[in-house]
Amino acid sequence: MQMNTPPRSTIRLTRRGRLALIATGAVVAGTAVAVPLLSTEHKAPEAPKKPTALVIPEGWRASQIYEAVDKALALPAGTTRKTLPQAGLKLPEDAEGNPEGYLFPATYPLDKKTTPRSLLAYMVDTANKRFNGAPVTAGAQRNAMNVYQAVTIASLVQAEAATKADMGKVARVVFNRLERGMPLQMDSTINYALNRSTVRTTESDTRIESPYNSYQRMGLPPTPIDNPGEEAMRAAIHPTPGDWLYFVTVKPGDTRFTANYQEHQRNVAEFNRNQRSPSAKAAG
Repeated sequence: MQMNTPPRSTIRLTRRGRLALIATGAVVAGTAVAVPLLSTEHKAPEAPKKPTALVIPEGWRASQIYEAVDKALALPAGTTRKTLPQAGLKLPEDAEGNPEGYLFPATYPLDKKTTPRSLLAYMVDTANKRFNGAPVTAGAQRNAMNVYQAVTIASLVQAEAATKADMGKVARVVFNRLERGMPLQMDSTINYALNRSTVRTTESDTRIESPYNSYQRMGLPPTPIDNPGEEAMRAAIHPTPGDWLYFVTVKPGDTRFTANYQEHQRNVAEFNRNQRSPSAKAAG
């Protein structure tokens, strides 16, 4: 059903982003240890131990994963990305060689024989096992889409949902807007286009020329925008029943879904007030 919507210049479907702090190491301060003055033996400093596993969190973009692989294997920056053309990854045709969405988040073992190519292939093979089974395939067909489209919706859910409990509702908003011929207008797609993560999307941001600009372009983005986990995928094929068209995370733990544009505008105004508050600035 076609449905008229307010001017795009006034609509904000979502106004949230995600800031991920990844701990790469820790410095432990302790008491000084006395070294015997008569000791003449000089030990060479121990080489840092190489990691035995690589953890890929849910929602990481392919660019983040390439960097993590380079660091884990102690390779020059950009090495993993350069291996893509020769990697021979088993991706769906719709992906056109882009592994975004198919670098499955999990813990991957590392050994002396591990290479960027073998790691990426392991991730894609894991994604294919998770995504190409009967439940996902049947769920995608039930919602009149293919598996690649389901992965794309799952990536939106992964990026936009503030909590796992919200994932099914976010997926339903995506479906409701697509069915009504409305643009998705999701800030997460703008963030992906601009390679950033923020909760503040400006009017000029929504006018950028990009196939990932879901304010100006109809339908799904051309590829997934991150690598979703199983729960986001489950939400994409089993969206929560509801008529919601808008949502906004007003404050942590308070995401509001509505089908009423005026109510959504009031929620967005509250979000903006919270962003201007001293506590929000301190947290940012």
